[in-house]
Amino acid sequence: MTLLSVNAWADNVQVSMKTSMGEIELSLNKEKAPKTIENFVQYAKDGFYDGTIFHRVIKGFMIQGGGFTETMQKKQTRDPVENEAKNGLKNRRGTIAMARTSAPHSATAQFFINHKDNDFLDYPGHDGWGYAVFGEVTKGMEVVDGIAQQTTGVTGGMRDVPKTPIIIEQVTILE
Repeated sequence: MTLLSVNAWADNVQVSMKTSMGEIELSLNKEKAPKTIENFVQYAKDGFYDGTIFHRVIKGFMIQGGGFTETMQKKQTRDPVENEAKNGLKNRRGTIAMARTSAPHSATAQFFINHKDNDFLDYPGHDGWGYAVFGEVTKGMEVVDGIAQQTTGVTGGMRDVPKTPIIIEQVTILE
């Protein structure tokens, strides 16, 4: 039993996300979401996430980031990735999932970390697709909770933007 869990852990991709509020460590499930993880890892290796912010924060729901700079400039992304929400992973507290528009296969770089269980985001969801979970927080959930507590408002026409920017300083793939 121990050997299996060690091997399963080794198959996952380990990530360190340093933010202006502390570090969040993630374990990404390559087996369940291979295309999503390949996409996320490439953005991380390219340094794309460095200097982006958590631009949408809703306590008791989720924290979303990875697409805007501190000045609320939307970053240019690559083509969208196929929606892998049908993978059996659920939008539970502490899981990371891809953000998207109403189009099921529109996820690019933005992601969110669930602040609570959000079953309504699971496959098949309201639109027959849901939101693709691809990993979970393994350390630093107190940082996620701290981010979720921040005061928000409207900035650049967007709601739920933290009044004090929460910067994603660096996303590192631990190899």
